Amino acid sequence: MRIATFNINGIKARAELLLDWLSEARPDVALLQEIKSVDEAFPRGPIEDLGYNVETHGQKGFNGVAILSRLPLEDVTRGLPGDAGDEQARWIEATVVGTRAVRLCGLYLPNGNPAPGPKFDYKLAWMARLQARASALLNAEEPAVMAGDYNVIPQAQDAARPEAWREDALFRPETRAAFRRILNLGFTEAFRGRVQGPGHYSFWDYQAGAYDRNDGIRIDHHLLSPQAADLLTDCWIEAEMRGREKPSDHVPVWIELDA
Repeated sequence: MRIATFNINGIKARAELLLDWLSEARPDVALLQEIKSVDEAFPRGPIEDLGYNVETHGQKGFNGVAILSRLPLEDVTRGLPGDAGDEQARWIEATVVGTRAVRLCGLYLPNGNPAPGPKFDYKLAWMARLQARASALLNAEEPAVMAGDYNVIPQAQDAARPEAWREDALFRPETRAAFRRILNLGFTEAFRGRVQGPGHYSFWDYQAGAYDRNDGIRIDHHLLSPQAADLLTDCWIEAEMRGREKPSDHVPVWIELDA
């Protein structure tokens, strides 16, 4: 089972890019972030024509997440538990049924800038809710994957110029500590479970030729429960997508599970 997370940065602007990628790469499951679309406006038909089941949790102009799956989806839920008043569309879950069932959680974690401030407070509160949901997933003792745009630079080696991000909400000590608390529950960060060393990024700013200089950061992650980590056979970043016409500023990050 090949699962990709991809912050598409606006489905309206990049529908053609997405359809071409789905046709060429054929992920079994794609978890999308920043669709920036209400559910009714999402281009469901053309994606379904490629053989995908489509589930969305949309929002007008901002945020929004989706699951596209060539395999059956069951028990779909929307919204991260813990705050009934949170109206931001940042979380979607479903069980994908292959030879083994896997609980998939697609997420778009808040950016948090400027920090400190209310947006940073919201980010940390959201991460506390994420930790609670992660703990519940572990208690189920089943394969579970939490994947998406975490807006977290876990370590200095995950940025080409870490000093430039020192005071940014993505790299502040509070953010990285919250991320580590989730990992320390018993999750495996898939990419670092397979690949070590600097120079591996999933986001490049549109400005100042950042992609051409490989001035990037790695903020798109898959966190695996122990049962899912046991199934992991590979993880990679599809960096070449950033060089396409009208690209997203993120690229797909893949895992392969023996499921």
